[in-house]
Amino acid sequence: MSEGSIISIVALLGWLILAGSALASFRMGWGKMAQLALVWLAIFAGLFVIADLMGATLPN
Repeated sequence: MSEGSIISIVALLGWLILAGSALASFRMGWGKMAQLALVWLAIFAGLFVIADLMGATLPN
């Protein structure tokens, strides 16, 4: 594992903690949080499928 990979993992964990604490501040129930997570998952999956169908590629 390279130094860049470790830094990336630490940064991603930091963003995850920040997003989780922001979500927890709304004090929603587990059901509502699961519903929102599924909606966002569907949005990103839909965008991925559309980009794949249109032949979009990620830059290297």
